[in-house]
Amino acid sequence: MKETDREAVATAVQRVAGMLQRPDQLDKVEQYRRREARKKASVEARLKAAIQSQLDGVRTGLSQLHNALNDVKDIQQSLADVSKDWRQSINTIESLKDVKDAVVQHSQLAAAVENLKNIFSVPEIVRETQDLIEQGALLQAHRKLMDLECSRDGLMYEQYRMDSGNTRDMTLIHGYFGSTQGLSDELAKQLWMVLQRSLVTVRRDPTLLVSVVRIIEREEKIDRRILDRKKQTGFVPPGRPKNWKEKMFTILERTVTTRIEGTQADTRESDKMWLVRHLEIIRKYVLDDLIVAKNLMVQCFPPHYEIFKNLLNMYHQALSTRMQDLASEDLEANEIVSLLTWVLNTYTRYKDEAQLYKEEHLRNRQHPHCYVQYMIAIINNCQTFKESIVSLKRKYLKNEAEEGVSPSQPSMDGILDAIAKEGCGGLLEEVFLDLEVGLALSSCRFLRRSTVLPVLPHCPLGDRLRTVPCGRRLGSRAVHLHSGQIAESASVFGDAASYDAGSFLRTIQ
Repeated sequence: MKETDREAVATAVQRVAGMLQRPDQLDKVEQYRRREARKKASVEARLKAAIQSQLDGVRTGLSQLHNALNDVKDIQQSLADVSKDWRQSINTIESLKDVKDAVVQHSQLAAAVENLKNIFSVPEIVRETQDLIEQGALLQAHRKLMDLECSRDGLMYEQYRMDSGNTRDMTLIHGYFGSTQGLSDELAKQLWMVLQRSLVTVRRDPTLLVSVVRIIEREEKIDRRILDRKKQTGFVPPGRPKNWKEKMFTILERTVTTRIEGTQADTRESDKMWLVRHLEIIRKYVLDDLIVAKNLMVQCFPPHYEIFKNLLNMYHQALSTRMQDLASEDLEANEIVSLLTWVLNTYTRYKDEAQLYKEEHLRNRQHPHCYVQYMIAIINNCQTFKESIVSLKRKYLKNEAEEGVSPSQPSMDGILDAIAKEGCGGLLEEVFLDLEVGLALSSCRFLRRSTVLPVLPHCPLGDRLRTVPCGRRLGSRAVHLHSGQIAESASVFGDAASYDAGSFLRTIQ
C-alpha cells in the first residue's frame, strides 16, 4: 500500500511539474486544481460502479450456488427414497411373475387371433395363387404368396420368441404352410422362363418383364429386412434369403452362353463354309441383342442394376469362351485364317487399347514410364504376326476363294499394317515432341530473341529406334509424315536446305 502511495505521489509531482513550467502559469493554479478535482471525481465514480458491478455478480453467483446445493440435497433425498421403495418392492415384483407370463401368453394369443383368418384360409389362398401363376398373373400371384409367407413367418417368430427350443411346434407350423415353398419355386420357374426370353419379351410385352423385375425387387427388400432382424433376434424364416437378384443374373448369363453356343447350324462334313456362317451368325446375333438391350431393356430395369453393362460383360465372356473352344478344335488352314480374320475385323480391342494407351501418354508424358518399349513391342508383334499369316497362306491356301473371307471385308494384313503404322506414328510423334524446340528455330519469336540458344538435349529415343523390324518401318514412316516439317526447319541454315528426312533420322539415331 505504501509503495502504491509513493508511486501516486511521484506521478502527481510529475504532472504538476509539467503544468507549471513557466511563471505565467502560476495564475492558473486554481483552474488546474478544479480540473484535476473533476477528473478525480470522475475516476472515483467509475471505480465505484465497477466495484458495485463485481459485487452484484458475486452476490448472484453465491445465490445460484446456494440454490444448486439445495437442489442436490433434494435429488439425493429423492434417490434415497427411490432406492428404499425399490428394495421394498423386490418381493412384489417376484410375485408378479404369473402376471408377466399371462401378458406374454395374451400377446401370443392376440397374434394367433389376428392370423386366425389367414390360417383357416390357407388352402384357399394356395389354390388361388396356383391359378394365378398358371394364368400368368405374376404380380397378383406374388402378392398372395407374400401374404402366406407373412402369416407363416409371423407365427414362427412368435413361437421362436416364446420357446426357441420347441422344434415340435415350429415343425407343425412349417408343415401346415408347406405348400408355400412349392408355390415360391413354381413362381420362380415362371420368372426364369420370362428372363430366358427377355430379349424377345421386351419387344412384344415389356410390361411382363417389368412385372418380373418388380417381383425380384420386392423379394430383395424382404431379404434385407429379414437379415436386419436376424442381427437383432437371430430368427430366420425357412427359405430365406432367396437371393433372386443374384439368380436372375445367373439365368441371364446362362441364356447368353446358350445363345452363342447354339448358333452353329452346320458342320464341316455338311458345309465347307460352316465356320464362316457360324461366325457371321454370332456377329449378327450379338449386335442385334446388344442394340435391344441398349434401347429397350434398360427401360425395364432399375438404373442400379446396370443391365446393359452386365449384359455386355456376359456377351464378352461368352464370346471369349466360344473363341477359345473353336481355337482348341482341329481346324483346317482356311478355317484358322477365317477365325483370325473374324476376330480382327469384329473384335478390334487390340487397336482400340493401343490408341487409348497413346492418348493417356500424351496427356502426361511422364507416364507410363515404359511407353516407348510397349509401342515398339506392339509394332514388332504386328509385323511378326503379319509375316506368319503370309507364310501360312502361302503354305496352305491355293487360291483366294478357299480363304472363306468376303472380298468386301478388309484383309487381316491391312488391319495389322494399320495398327503398326499408328504405332510408328506415335513413336515419331514422341521424337518430334522432344525436338520441338529445335524444329521451331525459324519462328518470329525466335528471331526476336536476344538470349543465346541453348544446346539441344540428346533425344532419349535414339537408341530405342534401332529395333528391327520397328526401325525399318519407322524410317519409311518418318519420310512420309515429317519431311515437310524438317525441310521447313532446315531452310533457316542456307546450305542445309537439302537436308532430307533420311539424314535427319540418321542424326537422331
